[in-house]
Amino acid sequence: MSYTVEQINGCTKKIIFNFETLDLSTEIKNAVLAKQKTVSLKGFRKGKAPLDMVQKMYGPQIEHDALNRFINNQFIEAIEKEDIRVVGYPTFENMNYESGKSVSFDALVEIFPSVEVKDMSGLSFKRDKVEVNSDDVEAIKKNYLNSKAEMKEITDTNVTLDKGMFAVMNFQGEKADGEKPENMKGEDFLLEIGSGQFIPGFEEGMVGMKKGETKVIELTFPSDYHAEDLKDAKVKFEVELLEIKSKEYPEFSDELAKEFGFESVADFDEKNMKSMEMQKNRAADEKLHQEILEKLVEENTFEIPKAMIHQQEDYLKQDLTRNLKAQGFTDEMCEEYFNKWHDDLHTKAEFQVKSGLILDTLAKKFNVETTEADLDKKIAETAEGTGADIEQIKKYYTSNEQIKKNMMYAIREEKTFEKIKETVKIG
Repeated sequence: MSYTVEQINGCTKKIIFNFETLDLSTEIKNAVLAKQKTVSLKGFRKGKAPLDMVQKMYGPQIEHDALNRFINNQFIEAIEKEDIRVVGYPTFENMNYESGKSVSFDALVEIFPSVEVKDMSGLSFKRDKVEVNSDDVEAIKKNYLNSKAEMKEITDTNVTLDKGMFAVMNFQGEKADGEKPENMKGEDFLLEIGSGQFIPGFEEGMVGMKKGETKVIELTFPSDYHAEDLKDAKVKFEVELLEIKSKEYPEFSDELAKEFGFESVADFDEKNMKSMEMQKNRAADEKLHQEILEKLVEENTFEIPKAMIHQQEDYLKQDLTRNLKAQGFTDEMCEEYFNKWHDDLHTKAEFQVKSGLILDTLAKKFNVETTEADLDKKIAETAEGTGADIEQIKKYYTSNEQIKKNMMYAIREEKTFEKIKETVKIG
């Protein structure tokens, strides 16, 4: 064996190669002969250049290529023989080559870490209680009826503005230095009170106003506000309430329910109650799963390959780039965003890699497998929860191999979480 393996740390190994005798002359000679047949040199027809001239011009590069092939072949043979699970690409260093005599070099490789998860039986978590009531269904009805609702002015001058009402107003913001920016001004502006459209405190400050009333609302912009010059800035807004309006919805009748694709109001209530319950249960599970992952990452420390973190960072950037460009961001704006939030992206990527490795380890420990039956069950659940056609959903997940693979991976994680929840305490 012409190599030895050293463990550098939990996720790095060094393979030290040393070939005291190395003769690449046969490979080089054959490569020069092959090159002679294809090369065109000045003064000679293609394939007719003298061999020594071809050797002189292309020999060094051919020898370099032959050496690289030898090194790569030896590296691949070594990692296969030693069953080393390499992550990313190797780093070759300490190269020492004497033409026609010997070669030695080191290959530094990152490997998949060995993860051992501590006993979880002592861990306890609390799952949010899920409740669905008629108010939830009524909120859904309002969303459906929005397109048919009418905005009407409240003419009673004694009525005061409250949450859920709409204000038609003029407003002008003034900074501490007296400046009144144009982007802090509005005329005949329609605002739903309680919508959170304006900065915290603005809508709350308008509650109780009457039509025709003018009021000065003093506020402080949030520290994470998108405009740099307004972060933590103290401002005051002079607001004139021109009108108070309310949105009036028609009665949700069986006829309207049919128009929205349901058989009746009762059918609407039943299906949306079930859908809302599924959504809330899913949200409660996702929150619980995140808390479990955070605890498992905290409890189990191990080294992870930098290559895996970089790969996950690239994935996050690609996903974010799609979302940012959908919002109108340019390439330059995306780059600025990534520079600003680099540390957060790195931390998120590191957490995702660690939690993924922990889940994979536990999936193997619990012998979790995914089958076509699992996929069919998930498709049926999705159809029931969304009301979409089951055949269309099935076609979506089975027509693209990568989409199907991603779904099978998600199912494996879900089944792993079920096993984890059987081990830990859930309150």
